[in-house]
Amino acid sequence: MRNQLTEEEIAAFNAEVERLREEHRDLDAAIEALQAATLVDQLQIQRLKKRKLALRDRISRLEDAITPDIIA
Repeated sequence: MRNQLTEEEIAAFNAEVERLREEHRDLDAAIEALQAATLVDQLQIQRLKKRKLALRDRISRLEDAITPDIIA
């Protein structure tokens, strides 16, 4: 059984999720800008996409920690 999170922990997790979502959106914009450039740097695009996936995973873990388990 998982320990209950305090209000402060939930607020901190929510703030972190929002920060990560903003960074995720910024990466989207950077990737689009690189893809639109005349000289496309595929390696840089690949690195940004990998970072974006890592952010998505972190967001999912935080959201799972915030959401209580539901026993069916």
